[in-house]
Amino acid sequence: MSPHTSPLPCIGVLGMGTYLPHDTRTNQDVAAAAGVTAEWIAQRTGVHTRHVADPDQAASDLAANAVRAAVAAAGIDVDQLDVLIAATSTPDELGPSTACRIQALIGARHAVALDVSAACAGWLFAARVAHDWLRGSGGARYAAVVGVEAYSKFLDPTDRGTAVLFADGAAAAVLGPVPDGAGFGDFRLGSDGTGAHHVLIPAGGSRVPASPATLGAHRHRIHMDGRAVRDFIVEIFPRLVRESLAANDLRLEDIDAVITHQPNPVLLRSLGERIGIPPGRLVIVGDEVGNIGAASAPYALAGAAARGLLPPGGRILLAVFGAGVTWGSALLTWTGAPAIRIAPTRAARHAPAPPPASASPTTPTLQRSSS
Repeated sequence: MSPHTSPLPCIGVLGMGTYLPHDTRTNQDVAAAAGVTAEWIAQRTGVHTRHVADPDQAASDLAANAVRAAVAAAGIDVDQLDVLIAATSTPDELGPSTACRIQALIGARHAVALDVSAACAGWLFAARVAHDWLRGSGGARYAAVVGVEAYSKFLDPTDRGTAVLFADGAAAAVLGPVPDGAGFGDFRLGSDGTGAHHVLIPAGGSRVPASPATLGAHRHRIHMDGRAVRDFIVEIFPRLVRESLAANDLRLEDIDAVITHQPNPVLLRSLGERIGIPPGRLVIVGDEVGNIGAASAPYALAGAAARGLLPPGGRILLAVFGAGVTWGSALLTWTGAPAIRIAPTRAARHAPAPPPASASPTTPTLQRSSS
């Protein structure tokens, strides 16, 4: 480096935001169609509740709310965003990018908008792109990175392997300069396309375009080989943790929180015990939201911040994995970034009641927290 060259800035999280659609489905709601019992779902998956987008809500609508919340938490204006990256497996359309839809919804007129497609690992892949963009571009300071899924649009309610797990939601982070020694470090990303067939939506793309035959065969729904996916997770999650620790000369006791994708809370807890993650340091949120794909890891990160599990200066190990197959890890030194979580409220579907005079049934409940 030349003596006249400024050192590259450290990039970390400045603020986080999450958004969950107001409608929910309990285990009781999904059990009958899937041919199982509510108790079976709870015992096998650990999932209890799933949030479901309205018929007129697309992925970009969910994501826009999460990005607005993250921008507010970061204390900047949306016009200050230089980059907007969306990670999703359930885009609004095959094209244009869902990020462009989000950009239009929030009015981020100065942001370069693009999608990253890496399934449930997508948010960390997108964070790597944003991180390197901000470090390598002299003029860019702020990036919004959002993971979002509207899986309910692509589920077969009779398929117990997918209907009981997948749900909708969005979580975003604003990335920007942080003090030296803080922020992201040691990204490790990987892919193995020979496993792409284990989880996919078979029809609707250029290989198998939409037709009456593909619609009739339910090939626009999520298809998953549950056994293969489980075997992949059982192998990759411990390996990600082990390799990240070894490369950075760390022990599990040095990690304040482990943030991971949330495919199945029962499986995650079992693997956490097997790996030896200290009690309380593996953040589990899938029980309350199900598998929300690319939004899972950032939603868990925001939830950990809200629960006070991330002290300033705390060391976080991120480990993600998804279809493709894809995987990744990173270390993140926390700077106390605040989180705003938007949880719209509404009267229960099975016991409707009029809202109070002072509130709409879809009025968002804002929860702001910092740690």
